[in-house]
Amino acid sequence: MRQIENKCMLITYADSMGGDLKALEHVLDTYFKEEIAGVHILPFFPSSGDRGFAVINYDDVDPSFGTWEDIDRLAEKYTLAADFMLNHISIRAKEFQDYMEKGDASAYRDMFIHWDEFWPEGRPNEEDLKVMYSRKPGGPCREFTLNEGSKVKLWCTFYQEQVDIDPYSKATQEYYRRNLGRLASHVPMIRFDAFAYTSKVPGTSCFFIEPQIWDILDISMAPLNETGAAMLAEIHEEYHIQIKLAERGHYVYDFALPLLLLHAIEFKRTDRLLNWLKICPHHQITTLDTHDGIGVVDAAGLMTEDEMDEISQLILGRYRKAFSEQPKELQKLDPLTQQIITVGGKQKIYQLPGTFFSDMNEDEDAYLLARAVQMFTPGIPQIYYVGLLAWPNDFAALQRGDDGREVNRHNFTEEEIAERIKAPFLQRMYALMRLRNTSKAFDGSFSVREGKKPLELVLRWENGNAFAELAADFDTKTFAVRVSAESDAIAKQI
Repeated sequence: MRQIENKCMLITYADSMGGDLKALEHVLDTYFKEEIAGVHILPFFPSSGDRGFAVINYDDVDPSFGTWEDIDRLAEKYTLAADFMLNHISIRAKEFQDYMEKGDASAYRDMFIHWDEFWPEGRPNEEDLKVMYSRKPGGPCREFTLNEGSKVKLWCTFYQEQVDIDPYSKATQEYYRRNLGRLASHVPMIRFDAFAYTSKVPGTSCFFIEPQIWDILDISMAPLNETGAAMLAEIHEEYHIQIKLAERGHYVYDFALPLLLLHAIEFKRTDRLLNWLKICPHHQITTLDTHDGIGVVDAAGLMTEDEMDEISQLILGRYRKAFSEQPKELQKLDPLTQQIITVGGKQKIYQLPGTFFSDMNEDEDAYLLARAVQMFTPGIPQIYYVGLLAWPNDFAALQRGDDGREVNRHNFTEEEIAERIKAPFLQRMYALMRLRNTSKAFDGSFSVREGKKPLELVLRWENGNAFAELAADFDTKTFAVRVSAESDAIAKQI
C-alpha cells in the first residue's frame, strides 16, 4: 500500500464521483492523476444511516460500492485513509442486536453505556445536563426496549441509528482490536471519528476530558501500533486540543483555517489568520470544506465570539437567501439540520451549511485565493470532493432525506466532472495542487509575514535551494506565486 505523503489528499464518499469505487478510481486516474496523491474514502462499510457513519460491521465493503479488492487496488495508487467510529456503532450491528435479544446475559451487555448506571444516585441533575456538550435536543440519552419487553436507557450522542459504546469495556476493546487491525491491513491512515465524545465523566462536558481521553487513546491505538498505521483525530473544538494531540505525534485537522480565511477575505482583516499561521501545528491535515460543513467552534480562541458570529451570520444570510429562491416544494424542507450545539447550557453555531464555493458567494477570485493559502499552509492539504469542483449548493439534494447537509453532498457523474474541470479558475487551482505535490520546498521550513501592501500576507517555504512563495492580497483577492527554477513551468500555469 502507498504510504502517507506530504501531498494533496481528496476526501470523498465511495459513490460520489461516478457511482462506486471502480468509477472513483477511473475518475482519479483520468482527470486528477497529478493533482491527487491520497484519498480519504468516507465510510464504505455496510451502514444503517448517517451516510455511512452508522456502521453495521467493518468486515465487508458495502457491495453497492465494491469490494476489498477495489480498496486494495486504490491503495496501491493512492494513500488511503478510512474512518473508524470510536464512539458508537449502528443499532443494527450484531453486538447491539445480541444485547437486545439476550439482555443482561449478552456478552456485549457492558459494551453499551447504561444511563442510570453511569450517574451517581440522584443524578443527572440540572447542572449536570447544563454543562454537558450536547449535539441534539433532549441530551444524549435514548430508551430502548429489549426483546423480552423491559426498557433500558442508553447513551446516544448522535443519531437514531447510532448508540455509544464504552471504551473501557472488554467487549469494546476486543471490537476495537479486531476491526482496527483489519482496517490497518488495508490503509495507512485511520481517522478516529467522534474521538472526543468517548471520554464521559459525570459532572463534566463529557467531551475531551483529561486524563481519561489519553487512557482511551492508548487503548484504541494499541492495534494501530502493531501495524504502524497513523491516527487522525476528528475533533471540532478550539485549537488547544489540536495542539495537544499534535505534540504527541498524531495527525490533527486544521478546522480553524476556513473560518479564519472567510473572515480575512470578507472583512479585509488578516491579523487573526496571520496569528494562526504562525502558531498552527505542522503535523496536520488542512481543510476548507468537509462533508459536514464549515466548522465555527474550531476558531474559538483565535477569533472573538463577536467576530465568529459576524462572519457566521454573513454566510448564513447568503445561504438563507439562496434557499428562499428555490422552488416552493423545496422550501418546506429543512436546510439547516444539526447546525447548533449546546455547550454549558448555551446554544452556539456549530458549523455552517452549504458548499464552500457558495458560501464564498461563488466568487471565483476569492475561492482561488483561499485555495492558494490552503496549499501554502503547513500540513497536508485535504480537498473535499465538492470543493475540488467548486460546486454550488445542491438544494435539490434535500429531497433525498431529512439531512440538510445533503446540500453539500452532490453525487457527480463523470460527464459533470469532465465538463466542470474546464473552468479556467479551476485549472489554476489544479496547477496550484500540482505545485504543492512536486516542489521540494514544501518539505522544508515555513515562514509567514506581512507583505508590503496593507492586506498582503507572504507565505514562504524553503528547502535547500528550492523555494515557493505565495503573496496573497486580501484587498484585491489576488495572489502571486514565486518559485525556484525547477518549479517554474508549473508556476506559469497558475
